[in-house]
Amino acid sequence: MTHAIIETGGKQYRVKEGDVIFIEKLPAQDGDTVTFDNVLAIIGDNETTFGTPTVEGVSVTAGVVKSGKSKKIIVYKMRRRKGYRRKQGHRQPYTKVQIEKITV
Repeated sequence: MTHAIIETGGKQYRVKEGDVIFIEKLPAQDGDTVTFDNVLAIIGDNETTFGTPTVEGVSVTAGVVKSGKSKKIIVYKMRRRKGYRRKQGHRQPYTKVQIEKITV
């Protein structure tokens, strides 16, 4: 079972073939194929390869399942005794992808 550590959206994810992950929003439509070239490490059964900073010639291919927004969180700011109150909602956009192939 081969795992890869990829970087996208400023975050790192440990993935293997068949995984479904939620990542930061990508400019891709549903059903598109996305290739991640920033592979930081390959973890195999017997061998592990770490990049400096990335592993050359390795890519991870994933299919876009859907794009959407996560649940709403409330951002509430308040200064005591000053009459300052601000309430704001936020929904973070995401892209749901399924890892199809790790090309070594």
